[in-house]
Amino acid sequence: MIRIGIDAMGGDFAPEVAIEGAVMSLKLLNKESRIVLYGDETRIRELIKKHGANESDFDIVATTQVIEMGDHPAKAFIAKRDSSMTRGFNDLAEGKIDGFASAGSTGAMMVGSMQVIKPIEGVIRPVLATLIPTISPEKGIQRAVLMDVGLNVDAKPEVLAQYGLLGSIYAKSALQMENPRVALLNIGAESEKGNELAKNTYPLLQETKSINFVGNMEGREVLDGNVDVVVCDGFDGNILLKSTEGACLNMLKLVKRAFMANLVSKMGALLLKKEVMKLKGLMDYNNYGGAVLLGANKTIVKGHGSSKAEAVYQCIKQAFNMENNNLCEAIRQAIAEQN
Repeated sequence: MIRIGIDAMGGDFAPEVAIEGAVMSLKLLNKESRIVLYGDETRIRELIKKHGANESDFDIVATTQVIEMGDHPAKAFIAKRDSSMTRGFNDLAEGKIDGFASAGSTGAMMVGSMQVIKPIEGVIRPVLATLIPTISPEKGIQRAVLMDVGLNVDAKPEVLAQYGLLGSIYAKSALQMENPRVALLNIGAESEKGNELAKNTYPLLQETKSINFVGNMEGREVLDGNVDVVVCDGFDGNILLKSTEGACLNMLKLVKRAFMANLVSKMGALLLKKEVMKLKGLMDYNNYGGAVLLGANKTIVKGHGSSKAEAVYQCIKQAFNMENNNLCEAIRQAIAEQN
C-alpha cells in the first residue's frame, strides 16, 4: 500500500485548496493507495464534506500547530513539534507514510528533508527539480525537468554534474523518457563559454557516461523542446523559472487585450476560445504541480506557496508517480554504481 501524506495547513490558501486538491486526487487511488491529511481535524472534516467526499476516503492526523511562512524554518520545525509539517516528516521517517507533499515553508521543508529524512548515501546535495512546458515543432507540447530551482543557490561543479545524473534518472523512471537529453544552462552553446562554474561543470557532465549530455544551452532555448533535463544552480534556476512564469502570464494578458480591442477581434476570440484555453493551461504553473526533491531517502514534493487546488492535485500525482516507479531506489542504485 502506498500512503502519501499531505500538509493540509501549508500554503497561502490552506487548508481550503489542500483539501480540494486531495479530493480531486481520489481518482488516482486504487486499493493499494491512501491519502493521509495532516492538520486541523475539525476544519479538514468540514472541507472534505464541502467538496463532496466522505471522511472515510482519507486518513486524518490531527495537529494543533502550523509553521507559518514568516517563521524561522529551523527554529519553527523544532519548536512546533505538533505542526502539520513536523508531524508529516516524522511519520515519513518512521515509515508510517511513503511520501509527503506540502505547499508550506520551503525552508522548513528543507530542514525536515535534510535533518529528519536525510540524503541518500553518496548524494552530495539533494536538488529541487520541477517540470516546465516545452513546445517542440515535431512532438508538440512536452515537458522538461529544470533543476535546481532554488534549493542550492551556490553549487560546485561536482554538485551540478550529479544534478545531471539525478535529473536523468527522474526523467527515465518517473516520466518514462527513454534517453533524456541533458543540457547545462549557459550564456552560449560553446564549451568554453560561461563563468568558472559552467566551464568546470561542462567536462564533468561530458565524463558522466550514464547520461546523454548534449552540451550547453541558452535560456531562450529552454522552451524549444530540444532538451529534457536543464541543469543549473538554484540561483539561476529560480530566476529562470520565475521569469518564464511571468513572461507567460503577461503574454496571456497581451493576448486577452488584443482580443478585446474591438468587435471583430472579440468575434475572433469566440472562435478561438478553445485554443486560447489550451494555451492558458499550458502556461499555468498550477497544471505542473510542485518541485520534487531528488536525492533524499524518501519521496518529497514541494508545492508553490500560492498553489491552487489543481497544483495540489498535481503534487499528489507526482508523489504517487515517484513511489509507483521506485524513484528513490533507482537513484540509490545509480549513485552506488557511480561510486
